[in-house]
Amino acid sequence: MTGVSEKDHGEASRGGLQAAAAFVRDRLRRPFSFYLISLLLVAIIPSFIFSFVILKRSLDAQEQVVTSLLKASTGSVARIVEREVEGMLTTLKVLSTSNAMELRDMRAFYNRASVALADTDSSLVVIDRSHNQRLNTRLPFGAPLGPASDPESIELAFKSKGPLVSGVFFDNTDGRWAFNVYLPVRLPTGESYLLALTQDAGGMAKAVNRDTLSPGWNAALVDGSGKVIVSSDAVVKPGDAFFLEKLPAISIGVANISESGADYRVATEFSVVTGWRIVAWAPRAVVDAPIMWSFLWLSLGGIIFASLAVAGSLTIARLLSQGVKLLAMDARRLGAGEPIKPRRYMITEVEDVSSAFTQAAAARTKAEGEIRFLMREVAHRSKNQLTVIQSMLNQSATSTGSASEFAEAFRKRIAGLARSTDLMVANAALGVDFRELAQDQLQPFAPDDPQRIVLNGPHIRLETQVAQMLGMALHELATNATKHGALANATGVIRLDWSVSDGMIAIRWREEGADIAAPPEQASGRAAGRTGFGTVVLERMLGMALGAELERAMHPDGIEWTIRIPRGGRSDVPAETGS
Repeated sequence: MTGVSEKDHGEASRGGLQAAAAFVRDRLRRPFSFYLISLLLVAIIPSFIFSFVILKRSLDAQEQVVTSLLKASTGSVARIVEREVEGMLTTLKVLSTSNAMELRDMRAFYNRASVALADTDSSLVVIDRSHNQRLNTRLPFGAPLGPASDPESIELAFKSKGPLVSGVFFDNTDGRWAFNVYLPVRLPTGESYLLALTQDAGGMAKAVNRDTLSPGWNAALVDGSGKVIVSSDAVVKPGDAFFLEKLPAISIGVANISESGADYRVATEFSVVTGWRIVAWAPRAVVDAPIMWSFLWLSLGGIIFASLAVAGSLTIARLLSQGVKLLAMDARRLGAGEPIKPRRYMITEVEDVSSAFTQAAAARTKAEGEIRFLMREVAHRSKNQLTVIQSMLNQSATSTGSASEFAEAFRKRIAGLARSTDLMVANAALGVDFRELAQDQLQPFAPDDPQRIVLNGPHIRLETQVAQMLGMALHELATNATKHGALANATGVIRLDWSVSDGMIAIRWREEGADIAAPPEQASGRAAGRTGFGTVVLERMLGMALGAELERAMHPDGIEWTIRIPRGGRSDVPAETGS
């Protein structure tokens, strides 16, 4: 029961798999165009995915490059600003050591400072503890001077007792936005003053030159209170609060911020010397434009490429479908046995199939003709076979003394005839090879020592009827050799030689080493005057049917037969071979 259940289970599993396979085949029955486009998509989609991955990696690398460039740019601006401010501070320190300053000779100090600042846009201002200007090189010496314009920074400078860089302020003296670099000094008399170099805010425009920035980018210097000192954007004015309110909250570096519904890419750098912030910014739309264009071009190119590929696939599928339909029509004509003419196709493989159909149709026509011919031949040869068998029957009945001898002799002759017939059928188109025929007929009589049967001759193809007759003759010769000739003892040898010359096939059967003795008629079991079937085959069938010439010679050690057959000898078997 276990074996039966396992067998049932295995059959059920196979049935389930076959049902699943049939279901899949039914579901996947689609036109050729479907599979061609599917193949195309299988090839294209991974390429697009790979392209997008490469694009993403390229954009990330580009982002890193842009970030590095922005950091380098803002750092460079910070260094320019710091060098400018440090130069101003150095000038103040040099001026603070003036003897005229110590002697409180303001005119001499004015003259020296004016000479030192003659080629610059800066002006020197001396401010006392009450925030009043005691000297200003931008105005003539002795001109009335009012209070300084940056009281908050001035107070911080006095308290810091060290250099201080102010934020941006409006200079009432010149009517412009400026900034100061302060240096506190204390005279031997105990009085405290501030030496201040005033610089026009516009003078720092070289640090935020728009030509040094990438297209779409702007830069600005912003003081500690968030006011603009100078900007590359004309809309962002000096002294105004910087329009990005979240700027103080962002860290040094590159970040994205939103302001008033707009997104910006911002890079910042802080100057330790001045306390200012260097800001570079651009709208995200401008920054992302190259990325978007790259994506759009890739997408557009992909769509165009895919469209062209699909259109080409559909065209190819149409051509293939047309070709397949014509091939199907030719196949139906081939099945009906109609002739097929070769067609010209644009696809060489389809044309090869069409040529194969044409050849198959021609081969079928030829095969059908050969079959009809063979059927006629079979009918004709069947009649001949029946005649030969009748002759064998008559001769075997008259040449044997008992029923058992008759049956054995008749069986062997039928077997020999069958072997010849097998060769005829197997080699109907090519003809029967004589060596193969001889080996096939002599094999049942061959002794254990293969050297006792020697075959020697060239390659000869015989017409099938000739082969049948010669096969019967070889069988009878071998039978006689086994009974009375070279194969009746343990040492005799049979030599079978054949050759072709002058349109004749010459066959020589020579027995050597036979025990020659004239047996009495009683021992032979035959009445006087009767002829053996071997002699009938050789003399009547070969001589009459094939036009053969026969010679027989007796030697002391065995018999010799020489048979000469015309190469194109007759193939008809006589209607009666006599008993």
